[in-house]
Amino acid sequence: MKTRGLVVGKFYPPHRGHKLLIDTALAQADEVHVVVCARPGEHPPADVRARWIREIHPGATVHLIDDRYDPNDSRVWAAVCTALLGFAPEVVFTSESYGEPFAAHLGCRHVLVDRQRAAVPVSGTAVRADPFANWDFLDPPVRGFYARRVVLIGAESTGKTTLAADLAAALGTVWVPEYGREYWEQKAARGEPDVWAPEEFVTIARGQCEREDAAARRANRVLVCDTDAFATRVWHRRYMGSWSAEVDAVARAHRRPDLYLLTDINTPFFQDGTRDGERIRDWMHQTFVNELTTDNRSFVRVLGTPAERLATALDAINRLRSGAIVQNG
Repeated sequence: MKTRGLVVGKFYPPHRGHKLLIDTALAQADEVHVVVCARPGEHPPADVRARWIREIHPGATVHLIDDRYDPNDSRVWAAVCTALLGFAPEVVFTSESYGEPFAAHLGCRHVLVDRQRAAVPVSGTAVRADPFANWDFLDPPVRGFYARRVVLIGAESTGKTTLAADLAAALGTVWVPEYGREYWEQKAARGEPDVWAPEEFVTIARGQCEREDAAARRANRVLVCDTDAFATRVWHRRYMGSWSAEVDAVARAHRRPDLYLLTDINTPFFQDGTRDGERIRDWMHQTFVNELTTDNRSFVRVLGTPAERLATALDAINRLRSGAIVQNG
């Protein structure tokens, strides 16, 4: 007879303790159902947490339930879960004291997993309070959510790429290169005309967002990005002479970065064979300042020698990580 297992929890957020619990269920039961309890106002919301669990545990069936019931009433929870599943499981897996009465009301066996948190010393409360301190207990999709995102923004030849690489090295993390440059180089390699079309900026904005989200999963607490979709808006205006509603929509829909680092234009212009914006660096710089300010996006200006820029950027990131408010300008 097939054994059906049940795991119930908030998974707020999912961590390695939850992973041990669900992995134990998957090892001992033929079919595992995970019920994620949802309450309004939770961040991350329950549907996102359920999606993460499906990714981390593709062998489990994940359900969402409205968490409106008394958490101490095992009889009600047993009835609710049975109604949700359409059956009573043969075994329930928990790491909590409610496990035995819950299983009794379900009429099934109970398996208690790491009740004392000895194998995996973490809790959802601890992760929410300080995700960075509990980073090693998080899987990639959860890390991608909690990683702080820092974006380098500025005119051409102002040292963004160099600073991005230096920051990533100093922080022991990853950084996201500028997709627009990669896109342009691929166009040139195919022998296409040296001109831009409006729809290409939409493609670039989307590609930049996709690469950022993928890299955030690999980040060590902070993700460094050499530009973003918000900056692509300005590049569209620079080349097309106007704003783009489509590019704006991509930028607005994407996650807002935690901090921008605005590179200063008082640096020598280096011609790498692709740049043509030396004459308009002042305009580009001021446009970035205006757009960041108007949209109330946190930014810090970085200027001086490479060492001074790195020091300024690291100081701003350290303040960001500690929860301090980073003032604009």
